[in-house]
Amino acid sequence: MTPLTVRSTRTADLPEEVRAEVIRVCIDAHQVEDFKNLFSFLPPDGLHFLGYLDDELVSHAVVTTRWLQQENLPLMKTGYIDAVATARAHQGKGYGSAVMRSLASNIPDYDIACLETSDASGFYARLGWELWRGALAGRSEDGLIPTPDQQGIMILRLPRTPELNLDSLLTVEVQGRIW
Repeated sequence: MTPLTVRSTRTADLPEEVRAEVIRVCIDAHQVEDFKNLFSFLPPDGLHFLGYLDDELVSHAVVTTRWLQQENLPLMKTGYIDAVATARAHQGKGYGSAVMRSLASNIPDYDIACLETSDASGFYARLGWELWRGALAGRSEDGLIPTPDQQGIMILRLPRTPELNLDSLLTVEVQGRIW
């Protein structure tokens, strides 16, 4: 079996043909056409982790900066993970895991990592991610926006992560979306 090569690149440095490949992989993996708009939502400093088999992109994840806050703790600079995808023909072979392990090892400037998943919590849990059990909310200049129906928020403790209580309130700044 050909080994997976994981490369990382900033959004601003991704050529159009690689952006098209990322979109193709995300749509194929999730069967959601809205991924065609992915790059309209990402800041230029987003950090993409790209999993290649030879020259074929088969897996992807992107990290952007957000700010989480556990009740009674200071803000935490957060590596927020989006667009985690492995092309359907390559799923179940460890490529997504390899990309996520590379990502976790290469985001030292963050206090914590976070993502939202609707159906893959088992996959992430095997990689050390923990499901947030407490209440969730967005933070805006108008105050807190509770998100009682939100599920699937997971965190990954990094070397700089403070002691956390997974049953307490966790908030994130609103950036056009909450979670």
